Amino acid sequence: MNRILIVSWEYPPLIEGGLARHVRKLSEALVGLGVEVHVLTRGGEQATVEEQMGGVQIHRIVEPERPTDLAQFVTWVERMNSDMLAAGVDLGDRYEFDLVHGHDWLVASACDHLARRYGTPLVTTIHATEFGRHQGWVEKHPQAHIHGVEKWIANRSDRVIACSLFMKEQIGEIFSVEPEKVTVIPNGIDPDDLPPEDPTALAALRSEFADPDQNLVLLIGRLVYEKGFQLALEAMPEVISKVPNTRFLVAGSGTHEAELHKQAEELGLMEHGTFLGWIGDDVLHMLYRISDLTVVPSIYEPFGLVALEAMASECPCIAADTGGLREVVPVEGAGLRFRASDPEHLAEAAIQVLSDEALSRQMVEEGLSHIRLFDWTDVARQTLALYGEVTAVADPP
Repeated sequence: MNRILIVSWEYPPLIEGGLARHVRKLSEALVGLGVEVHVLTRGGEQATVEEQMGGVQIHRIVEPERPTDLAQFVTWVERMNSDMLAAGVDLGDRYEFDLVHGHDWLVASACDHLARRYGTPLVTTIHATEFGRHQGWVEKHPQAHIHGVEKWIANRSDRVIACSLFMKEQIGEIFSVEPEKVTVIPNGIDPDDLPPEDPTALAALRSEFADPDQNLVLLIGRLVYEKGFQLALEAMPEVISKVPNTRFLVAGSGTHEAELHKQAEELGLMEHGTFLGWIGDDVLHMLYRISDLTVVPSIYEPFGLVALEAMASECPCIAADTGGLREVVPVEGAGLRFRASDPEHLAEAAIQVLSDEALSRQMVEEGLSHIRLFDWTDVARQTLALYGEVTAVADPP
């Protein structure tokens, strides 16, 4: 395996979500294993066309700002794929690639055309599904379109990567993909990416949201319905009743943000917490370190990186017993799981951790050990082994 092309709609410093971080860490880890990695991505309206970061050759296309309306976004994605295809054709004239690796439906069309033009195998990582995000409601546009593209690319690809056994089963069931065609390779985490601990800065940041004698419960991520933050807010009155010195912090933005604000006001919670809005990575990771508990209440969760980030930051974590979280968060020890979509059980778990300092310390210690199972170099080795299998089948001796 000499040279591969990875295609993603986002790559740092352009970050829309966790996908950008995943692609960067995987790309850099593959470079560390001796692979020449090229990433085709976008860079905004005034992109640097080509650059090198962490040993990765990055090729960016110039695209207008993405629309917030989902129907318009689908049209925008189609144009982005056309521009990526044109850029990829040019790259194919300059380099000989052994494999194309695409990430999610957003780059499906470009990846499929490029792999066939290059005469190489196509690997696609499906990080989440529209079917899962909308609890099966994918009959209407644009959900029906996105679901259709996901099913099409899953079946067009030579191999599909899923981040958890849960996702492998879902891909098989809803896209009718044979089990042997789907390989489970988990996401990774690199504790070295977390900002160094600065006690003065952390104390100053914490003082913005809680007093020294108060507990701080962190809800962090994209504020969309499937992340389940509404369930955590529903549980907060009971938590505050049993552990009166508790405050909460909601960090992130998304389509459900206004509804969560309204819910907090109706529950009388606004005097007990803060909605911080969107934040950059440095502050985001500091929030784990100043919090006494991170809650991951997802209704649908393909993997659960927030839980691993909390563990790496020495913050106790409780998570919904659903999806990929079942594989990331242990039942006990490094974390605690509560029944999914059950705010009463969520409250019980939160109260248990906030009221038991010994349990909290144990979760921190075991969490630091647990995250070693998700090393990026191991993830890259598994991915490279898969590349080898696919290319061997495509080009038998």
